[in-house]
Amino acid sequence: MSAPRVGVLALQGDVREHAAALERVGALVTSVKVEADLSGLDALVLPGGESTTMTLLAKSQGVFEPLRRQIADGLPVLGTCAGMVLLAREVLDGKAGQETLGGLDIVVRRNAFGSQVHSFETEVDFAGLAEPVHAVFIRAPWVEETGPEVERLASVVAPDVGDRIVAVRQGPVWATSFHPEVSGDDRIHRLFVDSLTGR
Repeated sequence: MSAPRVGVLALQGDVREHAAALERVGALVTSVKVEADLSGLDALVLPGGESTTMTLLAKSQGVFEPLRRQIADGLPVLGTCAGMVLLAREVLDGKAGQETLGGLDIVVRRNAFGSQVHSFETEVDFAGLAEPVHAVFIRAPWVEETGPEVERLASVVAPDVGDRIVAVRQGPVWATSFHPEVSGDDRIHRLFVDSLTGR
């Protein structure tokens, strides 16, 4: 298979960082801002940022419902931080009436690790990788519940609450609570891109 064409939702958040990581692991990268940008994609990345802002911008650009349909139809997706929130079945501690794109049978708690001042970095064991990844958590969600088809890829021990899931996969849809695009470690992006090509 030739290099997969991977779109990055380019409305808000860590767009450039994801694009650079994807290019380093051999993907052709396209910015997605409107419905026409979805044409011909092999996969999509939903970056970190602010989930409610991203939803409002996606709706104003007319790309929210087309995204929802394509994800439901099996488009492979990697969501990070806010991207995980957008992919969830249900959001706890979200804004009233907060909508999601769906794709993952998970319940997430928005900003679960605290505000910006509670951001932290740690080493995380990640399924499929021999060595831990350096995970950067910024106002990060965590996964409260998973459906039976959801694979748990990584977890961390959070103060006072214990083990929390911070990375999952359900078929072609992946999500992390943390920001692999800012760590300088491209292995999660490589896993995702390799899953598109069957490597």
